[in-house]
Amino acid sequence: MKRIAVLASGRGSNFQAILDRINDGYIKAEIVCLITDKPGAYSIKRADKAGIAVRILDFDSFQSRDEYNENLHETMMEINPDLFVLAGYMRLLDPKTAKEFAGKMINIHPAILPAFTGLHAQKQAIDYGVKVAGCTVHFVDEGMDTGPIILQHVVPVFFEDDEESLTKRILKEEHIALPNALRLFCEDKIKISGRKVKILD
Repeated sequence: MKRIAVLASGRGSNFQAILDRINDGYIKAEIVCLITDKPGAYSIKRADKAGIAVRILDFDSFQSRDEYNENLHETMMEINPDLFVLAGYMRLLDPKTAKEFAGKMINIHPAILPAFTGLHAQKQAIDYGVKVAGCTVHFVDEGMDTGPIILQHVVPVFFEDDEESLTKRILKEEHIALPNALRLFCEDKIKISGRKVKILD
């Protein structure tokens, strides 16, 4: 059974989606820790309810980004699970951490990468006028939303959509795609080959 640690900055709806699919047996894994940079994040309440350990590294309490990054790296090394999942974690990991856990960190992003990286991807999609949007589960590398892609789910973009309505439609797919990717990882059905990810039978 794989050990998973989750990094989250906010509500933790993807964190909850993972918990639900572990609890119903779809994902054969256990979440050993939640790491958050926000002491007021609702994801903490979700972890407490589930009896999951929480490590709070309040970004604002550190004197510099480098100090925060060093503490985060040390915390991740200490926990050392089979997989880290960035589920609404709103900070770019430093290159040292990205290299240390290459192939052992995945992220969910609300866009069909490589389009619309970074923040407010849904608004970027609407402003650009695309007809489809969606979400991407990918491995984390040293760039911003640039790692090898595991799964992508697509949703339509309607003329009357705003950022909120498109975000809700994409989020429903995130709650499906991320657990699916975790199940594949936990069953050792993912192979990375350069930029490509092969899903094994």
